[in-house]
Amino acid sequence: MTRAPGLAAPLLGLGLGLGLGLGLGLPPAAAADCGSFGRAEHLAFAPVARSRWLTPRVRAPGPLDPLYGTVRRFLSVVQLNPFPSELVKTLLNEPSSVKMDEVVRYEAGYVVCAVIAGLYLLAVPITGLCFCCCRRRRRCGGRVKTEHKALACERGTLMAFLLLTTLVLLVGMVCAFVTNQRTHEHTGPSVEAVPETLLSLRGLVSDVPKELQAMAEQFSLPQERVLEELDGVGESIGNTIHSQLKSTVYQALASVHSLGQALQVSVDHLRVLNATSVELRDGQQRLEPALRVHRERLLTLLRENWCSGNCKGTLRRASALELGADFSQIPSVENVLHQLKGVPEANFSSMIQEDNSTFNSLPFLVTMQTASVVRDLKKAVSEQPEGVNMLAREFPGSEAASRWSQALEHLEERSRPYLRDVQQYETYRWIVGCVLCSMVLLVVVCNLLGLSLGIWGLSDREDPSHSETKGEAGARFLMVGVAFSFLFAAPLILLVFATFLVGGNVQTLVCRSWESGELYEFADTPGNLPPSMNLSHLLGLRKNISVLLAYQQCKEGAALWNVLQLNDSYDLEKHLDISQYTHKLQQELQNFKVDMRDLDLLSPAAHRDLQALQRSGLESIPYHDFLVQIQKPVVKTNMEQFAQELEELAQAQDSSLRQQLQEEARGLRSLYQENVIPQQSFVAKLNLSVRALESSAPDLQMETSDILNNVTYLKEMLPAWANRVMRNTSECFLTREMGYFSQYVSWVREEVTQHIATCQPLSGALDNSRVVLCDMMADPWNAFWFCLGWCAFFLTPSIIFAVKTSKYFRPIRKRLSSTSSEETQLFHIPRVTSLKL
Repeated sequence: MTRAPGLAAPLLGLGLGLGLGLGLGLPPAAAADCGSFGRAEHLAFAPVARSRWLTPRVRAPGPLDPLYGTVRRFLSVVQLNPFPSELVKTLLNEPSSVKMDEVVRYEAGYVVCAVIAGLYLLAVPITGLCFCCCRRRRRCGGRVKTEHKALACERGTLMAFLLLTTLVLLVGMVCAFVTNQRTHEHTGPSVEAVPETLLSLRGLVSDVPKELQAMAEQFSLPQERVLEELDGVGESIGNTIHSQLKSTVYQALASVHSLGQALQVSVDHLRVLNATSVELRDGQQRLEPALRVHRERLLTLLRENWCSGNCKGTLRRASALELGADFSQIPSVENVLHQLKGVPEANFSSMIQEDNSTFNSLPFLVTMQTASVVRDLKKAVSEQPEGVNMLAREFPGSEAASRWSQALEHLEERSRPYLRDVQQYETYRWIVGCVLCSMVLLVVVCNLLGLSLGIWGLSDREDPSHSETKGEAGARFLMVGVAFSFLFAAPLILLVFATFLVGGNVQTLVCRSWESGELYEFADTPGNLPPSMNLSHLLGLRKNISVLLAYQQCKEGAALWNVLQLNDSYDLEKHLDISQYTHKLQQELQNFKVDMRDLDLLSPAAHRDLQALQRSGLESIPYHDFLVQIQKPVVKTNMEQFAQELEELAQAQDSSLRQQLQEEARGLRSLYQENVIPQQSFVAKLNLSVRALESSAPDLQMETSDILNNVTYLKEMLPAWANRVMRNTSECFLTREMGYFSQYVSWVREEVTQHIATCQPLSGALDNSRVVLCDMMADPWNAFWFCLGWCAFFLTPSIIFAVKTSKYFRPIRKRLSSTSSEETQLFHIPRVTSLKL
């Protein structure tokens, strides 16, 4: 049996709503579920001491480590002098009395390197200028050789040395590219690490009472969180009630909506059924006389004696030309329609939408109803406990540490513009480095192209028809590489020496002494540092503890409390009494209530519609009687086929009978088109409505009764359920808010007893600074100038080998034993016996 699509969808939704169990009972687990009021969220207290822990910075091992080691060993050879304690002492205490000869004596290795770089800077461009003048007068670098026995050996040797030199340049250029990029990549994080380290040091030396005061001030964090959640407690409780009741309410509303749709569809089908039945009866009354007239005329014509052909068979079919179905036998549904007159009175879609809107506004409704209670709670929570206010009052302060903190803050603020300049200048240096590396790459490319084309030209030279253009092009490429080498040598050596001077001194003067501990020993020696940089005084260390010892103690995890000789002088617990909040919250939260009388699941009009559906007797309509007539054809004979048969029979008759039979065929076709086809469409329409109502009517009555009972029960129980959820949620809310204050108490206790009493961030900051400056910045920086210097050094043999090799790529004249003038004759072929090989 086919179900009507228009009615199947609402009935399916209705069946699902009921199938999900509109027992409409609140699940037991819902009472214990705190919903959004679960555990108190973790409060992110502002870092006081815990933020001073720095993540150790370590340069990951990589393929460049051997290169870094080589550069360090080279710098150790350049700078053989130990750490200049006296020179640095003079520079820090009396800068104007620093003697230049002492600086030069200490920097002797760098002075030697400067002299070498100066000689290179003068010699290479001057040599290039002389070579250019010589080439212009065609006196060097391009003279054609005559062939001799050692030519191939010389040429091969020069090509091998040139290729080897080019490969060395290529390796140096690649390493320079990589270290240049590595330096650039490390600059950003290294610069960003400076403010971070200064901030950690500033926090470390801040006095403990100030930290305690900061912790006392952060009582506002749980306080503000409680006040914030009190602002939304009504909405949150409403959301919890909505969340726990929505499945029940939404199922009920969905079932009512589906039933309303089914009611509308059923009424529509019933009206269609009634209207279609009337149309079928009227159409049958018009069709029956017309069929009778045609049947009688055909019987008369087909019984004539002169009718020839299959007249008897046609006569039998003409006798069956009568109505098939009798639509007057279809029962009337006027009584059912009368019971459903005006149904549906309610707009179920609009009603459900309104009920959904009312239920979804439950958080706002609860917010309005609990506003006065929330105001009283916020007034109690806003008061600051006296114990928290006095948290740091009795704690001994340290003016020296406060001054050090201010100095670090000032240093951090002043360092930011310089750090930005460092990043900017590093960008310029990176660009210049990339350009110079590209210059070296250009020389390498010219050498490789020259060698490739030259070797290609040499391989073709045995062919008498070969052209010397390949070899000549190879020679030209080599000479272009030589020109680039002369041009790029000066800026290359300038960049090498500038970066070498800066990076070398950072490595030998700072990094080497820092790693060996000489810097700490220098700081501990009395008189080395000016009074403004007396670290022991600024950090508040004991007089007999050195900076090196303090660093070692902090690195081992010693307590700052012991290093700075601080003692607990007050009872912490008495400052953390929050019992006043607990009692007030417990009292006020008992006054929360909610009223849900505005939620009307079924309007009076919708209730009347459903009751009318129950009384209508829709299920008692004899749908079988409809189906009996629907299954019969409108006319027993296929009129279209019968008209075709008449036309074929008319062709076998004489002119008079043929014309009459053809007129009857046309009349039958016209009657079929005008009356039978509309009747058939009405029958199909009637069949759709009858089958839809037949399949849905029995269940519709039972579902209507169930939904009316369940909705009535739900309207009675919803307020009780809502208040029970509110009580449970209020208890969860109280537990949650107390959790915030408990977090604060635990946090303060942990910070005071553990974290503010550790100075490990001091050693971590110093270690990180050394890693950033030496491992992440100085090593790739020094490796960069080392690789560029490598390339600059090997440019000289590259120039020499390129110039000498280019001569062998140009056309070579062969030396013959004959003294004849055959070589000068263009078209003379010399005899083989005249050649001395």
